[in-house]
Amino acid sequence: MKKSEIERLSKKLTSQRRLVWDAIDQREKKRVFSFDREYQGFLNTAKTEREAVKLIEETALKNGFSSNPPSKQPIKMMRTFQEKSIALSISGRKPLGEGINLVVSHLDSPRLDLKQNPLYEEVDLAFMKTHYYGGIKKFQWLTRPLAIHGRIIRSDSTTLDIIVGEDDSDPVFSVADILPHLARKVQYDKKVSDAFVAEKLNLMVGSLPFGDKDTKERFKLAILSFLNEKFGLVEEDFISAELEVVPAGTARDVGWDRGLTGGYGQDDRACAFSSLKAILDIKNPQRTALVLFFDKEEIGSDGATGAKSRFLESILADLMVAHGKDPLYHEIHNVLMNSRALSGDVNGGLDPDFQDVHEKRNAAQLGYGLCLTKFTGSGGKYGANDANAEYVGWIRNLFNKKGVVWQTGELGKVDEGGGGTVARFLAPYGMQVIDCGPPVLSMHSPFEIAHKGDIYMTYKGFRAFLES
Repeated sequence: MKKSEIERLSKKLTSQRRLVWDAIDQREKKRVFSFDREYQGFLNTAKTEREAVKLIEETALKNGFSSNPPSKQPIKMMRTFQEKSIALSISGRKPLGEGINLVVSHLDSPRLDLKQNPLYEEVDLAFMKTHYYGGIKKFQWLTRPLAIHGRIIRSDSTTLDIIVGEDDSDPVFSVADILPHLARKVQYDKKVSDAFVAEKLNLMVGSLPFGDKDTKERFKLAILSFLNEKFGLVEEDFISAELEVVPAGTARDVGWDRGLTGGYGQDDRACAFSSLKAILDIKNPQRTALVLFFDKEEIGSDGATGAKSRFLESILADLMVAHGKDPLYHEIHNVLMNSRALSGDVNGGLDPDFQDVHEKRNAAQLGYGLCLTKFTGSGGKYGANDANAEYVGWIRNLFNKKGVVWQTGELGKVDEGGGGTVARFLAPYGMQVIDCGPPVLSMHSPFEIAHKGDIYMTYKGFRAFLES
């Protein structure tokens, strides 16, 4: 057989990944960078789930979505819940009973939360106690500038939203670490899991005293006095507060060529932003398109605003009313059973310096597009949804037809680790669902890294799915 014939046969029969930058033309490359500028703005503005919901709601209102939409077609409906979850939908040409196309992502990210009684002083310094949220490497949160974002309900029942540490004129906060000269016994001789203690993730917040040397707890009192003067707070107000400690600063281009984006919260705001842009850009989908943004994924999707809640069923009831249907329980579940879903979530990209924890033939790589993850979970696929062959085949053919550069991935070697997404909470409704999102490096760190081409392809894939 001639060499040319062998090459032709190889190209026809073998599966080859495509680098995004090799697969798109110059005009689309410009769109990649334009899309990323908007994406970085989203990362900077929406560092907490409340901030993300507020920004999504404001954007949706400007684009014709409403909580009480007119009956004219297509119906563009918006629904928020407890300011931590939000849904946007556009009615399709096909009857609602044939099912919807649903993209679900989450708005929460790993962080430090202030405890209910956080403020104390020690060795003439003032601190605040924290409790970490989600899966973090504790040492990554030491010796870096941190900001406080959140909401406080004061004793007079008024609401205070604060962001401190983001403006150039703001102070920042930090968690101190032991100097290397004294770290041998307390850190170097221990396992990492033992060397960094959660109860020592204490936020430095002050160093100046109040009153004279006979004043009791004068450093703590100085902070309370400042907070009372500036915000009208008393110590008990911390009990009715949700204050999140996040990395201070903005998302940045990474690398000389600016091909990567680095920033906090890309898991999972990469998918949240991509699905938001996708539903804003579609006009008249075949099936009703719904994008849903949940909270609490990083701690198991529990709680009223997580994927285990009944928020999705409530949205379906509203959709049926908006479409002139009686929202009967069995009808809602028939719609869900006929639906297709993408669980929008990131995958762990193949790390060049830790390739041994990945199975390289089935690991996602930065720069090779949107990643389809057939299953997550751990070990023998425990705690996972496992998408069926028919659905994977439909998605694959759709993406190929629409020019979406995609790849497949697993989260590490079989017995190395694993993880979960909201897919397993959607699957019990009977809908078909698969995980889908860009690969990232340094996942769950304060500075995650993603390829701009992959983020753009995530948008392009979500849009193709919602329009179909």
